[in-house]
Amino acid sequence: MMIQKLFLLTFIALSLSCTPSEKTKPDTDPEEVEVPDRLKLGYSLGAQGFTNEKLQHAKAVGIDYVEVSGTSAFFNNNREISKTDAELKSIFANVLAVTETAGIKVNSIHMVADAYMDLSTIIEADRQKVVAGHIQLLDYIKVLKPTYILFHPSYYLDPPNQREQRKSQLLKSLNELNAAVQAIGSTLVVENMLGPELMAGDRERPLMRNIEECKEIMDRLPQNIGLAVDMCHIDNPELLIRALGSQLKTVHVSDGTGRAENHYFPCSGQGDNDWNAILKALDDVGYTGVFLYECAYDDERDLVNCYNTLYENYVKSLKK
Repeated sequence: MMIQKLFLLTFIALSLSCTPSEKTKPDTDPEEVEVPDRLKLGYSLGAQGFTNEKLQHAKAVGIDYVEVSGTSAFFNNNREISKTDAELKSIFANVLAVTETAGIKVNSIHMVADAYMDLSTIIEADRQKVVAGHIQLLDYIKVLKPTYILFHPSYYLDPPNQREQRKSQLLKSLNELNAAVQAIGSTLVVENMLGPELMAGDRERPLMRNIEECKEIMDRLPQNIGLAVDMCHIDNPELLIRALGSQLKTVHVSDGTGRAENHYFPCSGQGDNDWNAILKALDDVGYTGVFLYECAYDDERDLVNCYNTLYENYVKSLKK
């Protein structure tokens, strides 16, 4: 009996001597956060600038995707293709061979974006010619099997005061192009445009110049048409990402002020984008697409190093 009492007293004494932290340990570190997945990297490159040396270097430093740009060079001011059939076949055959050799995938094609190939023109004969020209170009592009075909919604609206008519023409054009894009196995995406104010001198800014107009136009399009967010075309691009995240398919990454076509390198110290806020918005809307640069750079390695810096800064911000 005496032994039992002694054991009980010893047990109580030991229990009282334990600190709360010794008795109850947390299952996880309270500062531990879920680390977001890294995004695949890509960059924009003119169709006539593809070389084995360039793309193999890009792949070696960590770039897996490319956007083919520079298509405005294929059209003249009469909205007609200015290259011969043989020239276009050669250009896109080279892009295909170079990307396949390097092991880089074609994420997107940036279609023609100038005053002559404006999808929103109110002159119906011109609009039909613009659409036909783009469809004709798709016949050469299809060999690349791009995931996305990217269009600007319009050029500057000149003369002004035609905005509603321009929207109707754009919707008509995109619906016609959507069928052609689907026919080659790709998805059509439309990009937000620059527009801090409605007017730029005597001209109106392009369509989809702010969040409200992006939402209005996207709501009037088929659900299988997606949004491409250009991070230089709008101040606080994270707000557009959050507003239309379910329709976001791809991005153009650069820094800027939202007031000009700056396209600064994101790690240059220029521009005022909040990259932690942007990466958080992409993460929150479940974006798993390519982090595709459309900006000034010296070497593809710089693009990879810059993303690593942005990503590491973002992860650190989650722990604060």
